[in-house]
Amino acid sequence: MSNTAGSTDTTSLNVESLTVSLGERSYPIFVGDVGFSDPAKLAEGLAPYLKGNQVAIITNETIAPLYLQQVQSALGNRQVDVFQMPDGESYKSLDTYTQVMDFLLEKKHNRSTCLIALGGGVVGDLCGFVAATFQRGVDFIQIPTTLLSQVDSSVGGKTAVNHPAGKNMIGAFYQPLAVFADISVLETLPDREYAAGLAEVVKYGIIYDADFFAWLEANAPALVQREKYALTHIITRSCEVKAAVVSEDEREGGRRAILNYGHTFGHAIEKLLGYGRLLHGEAVSIGMVMAARLSVEFSGLALADSQRIEKLLQQLNLPVTLKGLELNAEAMIDAMGMDKKVVDGELRFVVADQMGSVRVASHVSVSALEKTLAEFC
Repeated sequence: MSNTAGSTDTTSLNVESLTVSLGERSYPIFVGDVGFSDPAKLAEGLAPYLKGNQVAIITNETIAPLYLQQVQSALGNRQVDVFQMPDGESYKSLDTYTQVMDFLLEKKHNRSTCLIALGGGVVGDLCGFVAATFQRGVDFIQIPTTLLSQVDSSVGGKTAVNHPAGKNMIGAFYQPLAVFADISVLETLPDREYAAGLAEVVKYGIIYDADFFAWLEANAPALVQREKYALTHIITRSCEVKAAVVSEDEREGGRRAILNYGHTFGHAIEKLLGYGRLLHGEAVSIGMVMAARLSVEFSGLALADSQRIEKLLQQLNLPVTLKGLELNAEAMIDAMGMDKKVVDGELRFVVADQMGSVRVASHVSVSALEKTLAEFC
């Protein structure tokens, strides 16, 4: 296939593919049957990216029983060590980061090692940050096992752990060698986690591709039913959009900030409720509806488009309100004041002028913000 971000030949893997174009840090994303049903196929796919004999798999207690054996089988006779962490956002912490570092040193891994992130966004973010900092940087590969991680967090090189003061406050930009997104893993994903991943898919339609948003509206029932043709399309298109944006702006100096649509609100919600009460995608879903309402007030987004966003998210079984969550406007504003998107004391919001076109605004009036929050709190 061809796309704006580049392409990679994967005939032997029989999967869709695209490339995140970042010069010497470019890497492929493989989408489809990458080999969980056939370790020999997975071994063929992984082999070009394994330079040394040491591999460390970072996974969690939920994913390990399902897919760890397949990945281990694909790694052959290499030294393969497995770090299994508890499942949940609260474990994306400096404490877990230190435990992984201790583990790698205890197992005598060196600079030729390759880390493999086998799991969702928490595992991928933490593993990537470890890879960025262990012995000043080692190779790592993403094998995302949730929809959210396949369409968003495994692509783009943002790695981090959380701090009590804010989400993803400690991290680094560090790109993987490759991303392997096997659609078959989505069959075992709980309904709530699956829906949370769809929130990030909807985001790409809002920020970049109005036609894609319309496609999501037309195919919402198929998405809820996890039809394979629909999954292949949304994962590939989401990765194409993110790859194109990241290729333009790797370190979020400008355009990449549009990927944060809904996240200033969403991160504040996560912080106030405690990480884990809402899934990241659920908080982002509410945040995107809030951002749409703010856009109506601040940047002229048509009210009908704001309503379309809310309706689609509801059709995909996602939350769209803070009602019942015991949050207030003052607390939300305070929480957003610690968000990474604050520059020189000014809150930045990604606002939509129209469907498929957004921009970063740093002079949002307090009255517009308070009016938006009042509708939700």
